[in-house]
Amino acid sequence: MKKEDLSKYTEAELIEKIQSEKDTLRRLKMSHAISPIENPMRIRETKRTVARLLTALTSMKKTKKG
Repeated sequence: MKKEDLSKYTEAELIEKIQSEKDTLRRLKMSHAISPIENPMRIRETKRTVARLLTALTSMKKTKKG
């Protein structure tokens, strides 16, 4: 997910997407702990996606405020 893709979401949609990605990350970690998953790089990608979403949400809130 690129930064340009995130600009089209509203604040509520970003929050919903963050929650969804966090749930996915939790499931991936649990699956990997039980038995190794096929592509463990998905965990890293999901973490980075969550970070990008949080950054986009923070910057959106700052631009609204100021």
